Amino acid sequence: MVTLALARWLAGALRGAGVVERNYLAERRRRGLMVLSGVLEPLLYLLSIGYGVGALIGRIPLPHGGTATYAEFVAPAMLAVSAMQGAVAETVFNFFVKMKYARLYDGILATPVRPWEVAFGELVWAMLRGLFYSAIFLTFMVGMGVTSWWRALLAWPASLLVGLVFGGIGMAASTVMRSWQDFDLVITVQMALFMFSATFVPLTRFPASVRWLAELSPLTHGVVLLRGITLGGETPLAMVTAAGFMLLVTVVSFLVAARRMTSLLAS
Repeated sequence: MVTLALARWLAGALRGAGVVERNYLAERRRRGLMVLSGVLEPLLYLLSIGYGVGALIGRIPLPHGGTATYAEFVAPAMLAVSAMQGAVAETVFNFFVKMKYARLYDGILATPVRPWEVAFGELVWAMLRGLFYSAIFLTFMVGMGVTSWWRALLAWPASLLVGLVFGGIGMAASTVMRSWQDFDLVITVQMALFMFSATFVPLTRFPASVRWLAELSPLTHGVVLLRGITLGGETPLAMVTAAGFMLLVTVVSFLVAARRMTSLLAS
C-alpha cells in the first residue's frame, strides 16, 4: 500500500516537472530581467545601509557570541530577502496572471496533470528561481568579503528553504486574491517582513510587544538560519528550529494552495 502510494506520488511529481520545464522555456529569454528584479534591490540595500550606515554603527554583537561588522550582519538578511523576492514574484504575480487571466492551467488540466501537480511544479520553479537569485547574491557576498566561499557553499542550499516557504505562502495567497488591487496588500506585507524580520536590527532590540510578531515571520527564521551559516553566532538548536519552522509553513501553505487550486479550477 505504501509502495503504491509512493509510486503514485512520484508519477505526479514527474508530471509536475513538466510545469517546471514549461516555465523555463517561457522565461529563458527574460533571465537578464529576472536577475535585475531579484538581486539588484537587495544588493543596493547592502551597499547603502550595510556599508553606508554601517560606517556609523560599528560592530554588532551576535546572539550567542562574537561580533560582526554591520555589512556582515546585513548581508545574510539581504540574501534571504533575495530568495524571498524571487519566490514571491513567481508564485504571487506570475501565478495569479497564469491562473486568472491567461487561463494557462485550464489547458494544462486537459492533460493527465492534476491541480496538486501544477501546484507542485510551480513551487519547484519558485524554489529554483530563489536558488538562482541566491547564487548570484552569494557571489557578491564572497567578492565583498562579508563571508567566506565555504560558508557561501553551505548557505546556498539553505536558501532553498526560504524560496520554498515563500513559494508556498505566495501560491496560497494567490488563490484567494480577487483582483490586481490585492497586489497592494501583498507589497505592503512583503515590505513589513523586509523591515521587521531581524534584517537590519537584532531581534533583542525590538520591544517585547513587537518581537513576538517578528518571531512568527518566516523571513526571520530564514535570516536566523542564513546568518548562523555565514557568520556563526547562532546555536545549532536555533538553526534547526528555524529550518523546521520554515518546512512546517511550507507544507501547510502548499496543502492550502493545492486544495484551493482544485476547488477553483474544477469549478
